[in-house]
Formats: sequence, structure tokens, C-alpha cells
Amino acid sequence: MSAPTNSATDAAREYYNSEDADNFYATIWGGEDIHIGLYESDDDSIADASRRTVEKLAAVPPEITAKTRVIDLGAGYGGAARYLAQRYGCGVTALNLSETENERHRAINAERGLDDYVTVVDGSFERIDAEDASFDLAWSQDAILHAGDRGAVVKEVARVLAPGGHFVFTDPMQADDCPKGVLDPILARINLSSLGSPGFYKKSCEAAGLEFRGFEDLTRQLVRHYSRVLEETEKREEELRSMVSSDYIERMRKGLGHWIEGGEKGWLAWGVMHFEKPA
Repeated sequence: MSAPTNSATDAAREYYNSEDADNFYATIWGGEDIHIGLYESDDDSIADASRRTVEKLAAVPPEITAKTRVIDLGAGYGGAARYLAQRYGCGVTALNLSETENERHRAINAERGLDDYVTVVDGSFERIDAEDASFDLAWSQDAILHAGDRGAVVKEVARVLAPGGHFVFTDPMQADDCPKGVLDPILARINLSSLGSPGFYKKSCEAAGLEFRGFEDLTRQLVRHYSRVLEETEKREEELRSMVSSDYIERMRKGLGHWIEGGEKGWLAWGVMHFEKPA
């Protein structure tokens, strides 16, 4: 189905479909995962740290089995979907608005023989093309911030989750006590007017009928991650310039600096959120 039309969704789709963004993320992250990683040391590879986040989220629900029906909201290149399919043998619907990323995702799935386990769907998670109670686990990593209506995303998650189902996700957020205006450079860079916050997600999910199960605050990892990405970008700049425009690299460098500053000053929040739909 087509994605809803709004400025935030359209901007995100255009950005992630661009050749510059696709080449940058595939090169710097390694083509599997596109989200914040969990670092055990400052020189951890971005790919290893990002995979560590996937493993951590997978450990949050009580149990994932081959019968668990999963929807991954904002699946990117499909690293998490493939991990879940290979590790647990479960079926995953990978919903993502970037056709460019989805093409890469489908190609990797085919190479690894996972077409029967992972279904890649072009579309937005503000309106999910699925029946009520279709999934046992809703999963998302650093994607909901791009939604034009995050409240609508939460309502859709609550609708498609079966009773007893779980919603686990991460998202770059503003702190609950973030001063007004200080995140404007970040918001301008990603074409957004706001970010969600831990309090916003707790309130929105509970209003949609989901019960709060916990939030593990890992904001320090956001700073480490963006610092690591900035370091890798500068280290590999000559290589990147053969496939990514100089303007993109410069804007990325400035944008990463804003994320690092926001995290260091306590204006941002990031971590693992967990909700459950009552049985």
C-alpha cells in the first residue's frame, strides 16, 4: 500500500531513497543494520555494536519462537528481520518506506534463502496494511521519529498486536525536561518539528491500551554511537567521496556533531522501551 502523504514521511522517504544516503549507510554501517549500537569499547565496529542492539531487543520479550509473528516497523536493510528469522525461525513482516533500502533488503534475503521467512513491504507504519491482532511482536529501531504522526503509529501497533503481544523499540528522543528550542539544529537537519520523549511514548502507548513494562535508559550509548560514526566518517572520507557527495558528507558531519552535543548536554534520550497488550 502507499504511504500516507505528509511532510515528515515524504522527507524521510526522499532522504533514504537518495543515492548519497544509501551509499553512506551501506558503507559506514555495513549494509545490515541502520540504528544506534551498543558499545563495549570506543573502538567497537559500528556493525558489531549495531548487531548487539538487535540481540538486546530480542531478549526483552518473554519468548520468541518459530510461531511468533513479528512486524518490524522501519526495517531498513533488514538486519533485525534476518536475525530473528535465522535465530528463531519466525516469520517477519518488514515494513519500510524506502524502496531503495527495500530493494537491497530483498536481494540479501534472496541470497541467504530467507524469502519464505521475511516479507518486505513498501509502506508507512502510520497506516499498517494488516488485520487486527495479526502479530505477536511489534519491533522498531530508531524509525518512529520519522513519522508525521507518532500517536497514529502507536495506535496502529496496538491494533495489529494480538492480546498478550509485545512492543519493543528504540527511538532517538528528546529528554522529558528538554529546554525549548535547543534541538532546532537537529530537527532542521532531519526535517522534523519535534521528537518524541519517554513520557510521550509512555502516555501514548497507555492511551492506546498498551501496558508499560519498562524503559532502560541507554542515552550514553547514543553519544558513543554518533561519536563513533563521526570518527568513521572522517577516517573513511576519501573512500566516501568516491560514492557520496561532498555536500552530503559535510552536512552529515555537522548533523552528527549536533546529536553528540544534544546527548552530552542531557537534551536527548535513547533506550529500550517495552510495552505489552493485555491478554
